[in-house]
Amino acid sequence: MRKLIALATVAVASAALAVPAFAATKTVKVGDNYFVKKGTKPVIKVKKGDTVIWKFSGKFAHTVTVKTGPVKFTSTAKKTGTYKETLKKAGTYKIYCKIHGAAVQSMTLKVS
Repeated sequence: MRKLIALATVAVASAALAVPAFAATKTVKVGDNYFVKKGTKPVIKVKKGDTVIWKFSGKFAHTVTVKTGPVKFTSTAKKTGTYKETLKKAGTYKIYCKIHGAAVQSMTLKVS
């Protein structure tokens, strides 16, 4: 009986440690007045627990700011570098650049 309990304990502990391995990372380009690709307002889909990394490049500073969504977050203004968030709440996040406004630079992030 003790062996069975020990085996069950090891199985549960192993499963709990394996859960983070299912989380993924998605990279989103932040360019001059766009997310992902110039001229688009992309919809990015990720799963709860995934990490999104926004990678900044270009001549001008931008932010990653949640206008509406289950959780609010915002990056500092950057021209280069990265900003990352691990999404723990499912829902639709409307994201924009505070500097250039939602009409010019926005995206939708869907977390399931």
